[in-house]
Amino acid sequence: MISHRTRRKVTNIVMFTITGVCTFIAVSVLFFILGYLLWQGGNALNWNFFTKLPAPVGETGGGFANAIVGSAKLLLLAALIGIPIGFLAAVYLAEFGGTTTAFIVRYTTDLLNGVPSIVMGIFAYAIVVVPMGHFSTLAGGIALGVMMIPITVRSTEEFLRAVPNTLREGALALGATKWRAVATVVVPAALPGITTGILLAIARVAGETAPLIFTAFGNAFWSPGWNQPTESLPYMIWKYATGPYEDWRQQAWAAGLVLLSLVLATNIGARFILRRQTRTSRG
Repeated sequence: MISHRTRRKVTNIVMFTITGVCTFIAVSVLFFILGYLLWQGGNALNWNFFTKLPAPVGETGGGFANAIVGSAKLLLLAALIGIPIGFLAAVYLAEFGGTTTAFIVRYTTDLLNGVPSIVMGIFAYAIVVVPMGHFSTLAGGIALGVMMIPITVRSTEEFLRAVPNTLREGALALGATKWRAVATVVVPAALPGITTGILLAIARVAGETAPLIFTAFGNAFWSPGWNQPTESLPYMIWKYATGPYEDWRQQAWAAGLVLLSLVLATNIGARFILRRQTRTSRG
């Protein structure tokens, strides 16, 4: 007969091995994708890739400079739309919202977070592109900004709620109004976490392609201002990856590596900020 203690040890070893193997597989998938992208598109990464416009159809060379700048403009506009709305909504939910109202807003936010990105693209197309009569950077930024709102709301609310009530009570005891206590005590205490949530929201929408097909559409040249179609990395990756030229496909792999590296760097930065906040709180 196997003793109870031996059975527990065997079970512990088996479960530890299974969880370790699954963890290794999960991490290996990321490194495999990064390695495969580097192998397929590493040769296309050069100075021209970051500084030149795409080459004419059928010619080799060129770069993704317009797509990189276009993605930066789209994410900037999305942040200007999504962050203030999401942040203020989260402050209301965490600090001022009643039970019923807060439940309705949270439920609606969760539903909005689950809306497929292509549906969000159709929505932006109907309310922005159709009335304007043309595609534009503005339309793409609005689509991505709306997608950022629910992520920002939920993450910011959670970090605000994690602030100890003693800080709120101390500020109110010193004579501060509710709004002043929130603005000068609660928000600064949760700021590293809020920043983390915002960075994760930006990383979440940075690789979206479907909304941009209906809104920003694409542009083979520079796109000055905000009222013209603009190129973006996700859309250009899709276009080049499905193109008939080998050089296009190689550049698509390179662009995928750049985009994944940017998203990975953003996530690492967000985790670093959150870890520093955790250490500071414990200290």
